[in-house]
Formats: sequence, C-alpha cells, structure tokens
Amino acid sequence: MKYQNLKDFNVPFGFRGKSKFTIQLWWIIEKTLFAWSPQFFYGWRRFLLRLFGAKVGKGVLIRSTAKFTYPWKISIGDYSWIGENCILYSLGNIVIGEHVAVAHGVYFNTGLHDYTKKSFDIGFKNVTIEDEAWITNDVYIGPGITVGKGCVIGARSNVFKDMPEGYICYGNPAIPIKKRI
Repeated sequence: MKYQNLKDFNVPFGFRGKSKFTIQLWWIIEKTLFAWSPQFFYGWRRFLLRLFGAKVGKGVLIRSTAKFTYPWKISIGDYSWIGENCILYSLGNIVIGEHVAVAHGVYFNTGLHDYTKKSFDIGFKNVTIEDEAWITNDVYIGPGITVGKGCVIGARSNVFKDMPEGYICYGNPAIPIKKRI
C-alpha cells in the first residue's frame, strides 16, 4: 500500500499570500538585517516586520533570533514580548494579543498536511494567543489552538487543544491544572 506520493504534492495558488519574490526577499532580510541586529534594536525589528505586512503594536519586544515564516500573516498586540529562538510558522494567521509574554524556544505551528490523501495536501489552521497569556520556555502550540486570556502554559508543554482563560496549564499534552491567582 502506498500512503503518500510526494511527487503529486503541490502548494495551492496563493497559499503563501505573497509572490515568490516577496517571500525570498523577506527570508533574506530576516536572516541578515533582522537577525544581525543588536538586542536593543526592538524598533528596527518592528519596522522590518511592519514593512512586510505584520501588524505589530506599540512597545512590542522581539528578539533577533525569532523567526517569522510569513510576517503578513502575523499580528502582535501592544507591549507583548517574543523571546529568543521562537518560531512563528505562519502558513495561517497567528494572532498574539496585548501584554503576552512568549518566552524562549516557543514554536507556533499553523501548518498541517492531509495524511489521508496520497498527494499529502498542505493546509493551515490559525493560532490565537489571547491578551495577558504567558507561554513559557520550549512550548509547542499546534494548529488551530486558542490560548485563553491570562492563561499560563508551563515549560516544555505541547498544546493540542484550546486552553481556558485564567488557568495554569502544562504537560504533554497540556491540560488545565489550576486557576491562575
């Protein structure tokens, strides 16, 4: 039995949201001007992301090692933080609210494949992190997830289901443990 045939795989027209030229230009800028900028050049990194269509609020702090697949599919609210080595794999939209603390090594994944089709079709589900949430170190956030307002996701957790407002959640898979007080 043949489960998948990658020879038949193709990316649907318009899936990425911009031209191949724009995508390549962003990837060059991200790996040079963005990544090489000193730590305190937060305004510079906000400017570059906005230049490529990201919606970035005031006072947002983004580290130079963060990676954004398609910035035009990113929205970050006022006074939020994005830590070292975070990956925002934005095949779909990633919406991060206001006053959200994203620690280091967090992976936001909006992409998926249809494993039931031999052509292994690509797709996406949007990710939403509501206001005042705290995503701690080395967390994986899966496609289609909403993390509720004020929710804390504990270190090294894997989030495969929506997490409720105002809870401390952790584990593999992450589950609500107790109310945040």
